[in-house]
Amino acid sequence: MHLGFGADAVDYETAWQEQRRVHAARFADEAPDTCLLLEHPPVYTAGRRTTDDERPLDGTPVIDVDRGGKITWHGPGQLVGYPIQKLPRPVDVVAHVRRLEEALIRVCAEFGVASSRVEGRSGVWVLGDPVEQRAALGGLDLDFDPRVGDELFDPRLNGPEYAPSNAGQRREDRKLAAIGIRVAKGVTMHGFALNVNPDNTSFDKIVPCGIRDAGVASLAGELGRDITIAEVVPVVEKHLRDVLEGAELLPRAV
Repeated sequence: MHLGFGADAVDYETAWQEQRRVHAARFADEAPDTCLLLEHPPVYTAGRRTTDDERPLDGTPVIDVDRGGKITWHGPGQLVGYPIQKLPRPVDVVAHVRRLEEALIRVCAEFGVASSRVEGRSGVWVLGDPVEQRAALGGLDLDFDPRVGDELFDPRLNGPEYAPSNAGQRREDRKLAAIGIRVAKGVTMHGFALNVNPDNTSFDKIVPCGIRDAGVASLAGELGRDITIAEVVPVVEKHLRDVLEGAELLPRAV
């Protein structure tokens, strides 16, 4: 279901209410499994595990939501998908996340971007160079990188040299697509945000997903050319169908 893109981007609260409506219908078997696809106007949303030291320092409003994960940004140039799917109970949440990752990895591959998973970190990633091959920050040896061994390092306070949006220039791991979900009554909500061609400097106000030693990426940035939401939507639809409709849905082993 297309809710709106570009000039018709959908306010976050409006989309959240639509999620609730479709979720209730799916739980009651009054609607089929459905994926809402859309863009949002610029907004920060914080999952249940977000801490105060990950939010914008300048007081930019943040919407606290009931999904898992931490804080992220949504806005123009980012394709957001909310798969609302009934799963067998007890729900295997990890398997659902892995299916979303797989579909998006296939999308990226179709556009010529090699992406992967990172152990312990949900989402779809472009892997950086090995540490020993990266250029030293500010001309300093990596032994002096303040992020190494400093759990309190704050990229929000340290300028563009450490900004999440510049992770590609530093050849670090960088996230192309974030995933955060909720499962209620055996039906999924929330979902993924794929960076197609957004202004990724919006992530520099926060600690994206609570991760301080990696950054963010976009398809356009990785490809070095412009790419539009309209180009990506049918490819996302195809691979979501292939992965989600073709999956053998099993309850979580207990």
